[in-house]
Amino acid sequence: MPHKTAKPAAKATVAKPAAAKASAAKPVAPKAPVAAAPAKAPVAAAKPAVKAAAPAPKVEEKKVVTQRQGFKANEFVVYPAHGVGQILAIEEQEIAGAKLELFVINFIKDKMTLRVPTAKVANVGMRKLSEPALVKKALETLKGRARVKRTMWSRRAQEYEAKINSGDIVAIAEVVRDLYRSESQPEQSYSERQLYEAALDRLSREIAVVQHSTETEAVKEIEAQLAKSPRRTNAKAEAADGEGEADADGDTDGDDTAVADEAA
Repeated sequence: MPHKTAKPAAKATVAKPAAAKASAAKPVAPKAPVAAAPAKAPVAAAKPAVKAAAPAPKVEEKKVVTQRQGFKANEFVVYPAHGVGQILAIEEQEIAGAKLELFVINFIKDKMTLRVPTAKVANVGMRKLSEPALVKKALETLKGRARVKRTMWSRRAQEYEAKINSGDIVAIAEVVRDLYRSESQPEQSYSERQLYEAALDRLSREIAVVQHSTETEAVKEIEAQLAKSPRRTNAKAEAADGEGEADADGDTDGDDTAVADEAA
């Protein structure tokens, strides 16, 4: 009997290790959190930071100012070679490693934009618009007697062109006065007509801006002053005797004859 009761006790002791193994196996379950995937999330979030840094280095292309050399942005000026234009802006640009300040001038009628270094203003002859008193003097010049030199047309044409590109409003008015032809006078040659229209265009543009009128109104005012010239009243007589004109119609044959006479 004592032996029979001892066997169940042995079984109980054998069963305990199995329970111990089961209890020992349970702590293995917490290893799952060690391989947690969310740890990779910060690595993926770091990539956009690299892309955002790319556009950061920006080079400053232009620096806009409002006034230089006495000229302001949006102001109308006279550029001798092209006439009246408007300053759109005064910019600072880097060209060939050097920084330059430039006037950006727009010529609306010519559909052209010109950039002039601010330091070169005096050299190119750019100036402000004429004062009303000077415009009045130019209009008075139109009423005077035309003065045409007795020289070759090619030489006179050069002188007229130099006056037109001088930017001097009174000198331009003199060209308009000397090349104007009324209906009762001989017709102009093609080259004369071109120079006359160029001078008239420069003069009318500046007068229109100064007087805050249109170019059409300025042209009418110019023609009204030209009609008052004493030359227009006796144009036929002057055309007959040719006094004061060597070659009014621009004929090159007449020029050659005049040169031959001078040489003789």
